Amino acid sequence: MNKRKRGGRGLTLILIMICLAIGAAVVWGIVAGIGKIMDYGNHATISSESEAEVPGESMDNALETNPEEIPVESLPKNTYATDGFYERDGLKCYYSAGVRGVPGIDVSSYQGDIDWEAVKEAGVEFAMIRVGYRGYVTGELDLDDCFEDNIQGALDAGIQVGVYFFSQALNEEEAVEEAEFVLAQIQDYDVSYPVVFDWEEMEAQARTDEMNMLYLTSCALSFCQTVEEAGYTAGVYFNQAYGYQQLNLPSIQDYIFWLAQYEDAPTFVYDFQMWQYTNEGTVPGIEGPVDMNISFYRE
Repeated sequence: MNKRKRGGRGLTLILIMICLAIGAAVVWGIVAGIGKIMDYGNHATISSESEAEVPGESMDNALETNPEEIPVESLPKNTYATDGFYERDGLKCYYSAGVRGVPGIDVSSYQGDIDWEAVKEAGVEFAMIRVGYRGYVTGELDLDDCFEDNIQGALDAGIQVGVYFFSQALNEEEAVEEAEFVLAQIQDYDVSYPVVFDWEEMEAQARTDEMNMLYLTSCALSFCQTVEEAGYTAGVYFNQAYGYQQLNLPSIQDYIFWLAQYEDAPTFVYDFQMWQYTNEGTVPGIEGPVDMNISFYRE
């Protein structure tokens, strides 16, 4: 009788432990899912073009441009002084220890028609203009509807320009294809600022859902190498989550880093050359919100 009771208690204890383990696994899965969603916030330039859903493509293609094994300690650190940031006519600027930060914006078709003369008079010194994007479902390359008007309008107003492409590349071949698409579009314009690779996770069913650090860094490398071989300065756009977790930054440190962090002053540990500090800026000549940036120059 006592043996049966002890056996029953042992069985009950085992069942309780199994239930606890299952419960812990469920909780962990929920937390991990929430964490992933939180990590990929701040996607200020995400494309929302609607597309008919088609099956995603395989990501089994062999990598040709493997990220190098470079220690993260090799990355220069962020040395921007918090008290070096100031506002001039409503635009954020920077000056400290011989480093000057000039105000700029980045735009796409979402801003509609822009009065570039008014933008220039407001004190904007540079503009990053979207050339186009790859569809996150179809994989097709598309030109931004306002690209030509934006780049010509900015240049005519005396504003320096750079460009970016919203990538959804799966591999190096597609990244090179995107770079060549951009190069073909900008060849007749004076592009003095960087040509930037902008890859972001979509909050929707996308052909890029299985992307990881190795693939993403290799795509960034291939895009930037193609751009620089054509004689332009290349760069990579990312937020803090991507900078810390999704990109192998030491492998791409030879290119311009364009950081998105929406704070009064950037706290990202590593150095960067451009900073997107809000997606809710206002500038005369543009209806509605616009992304605001600072570009840093060493004097």
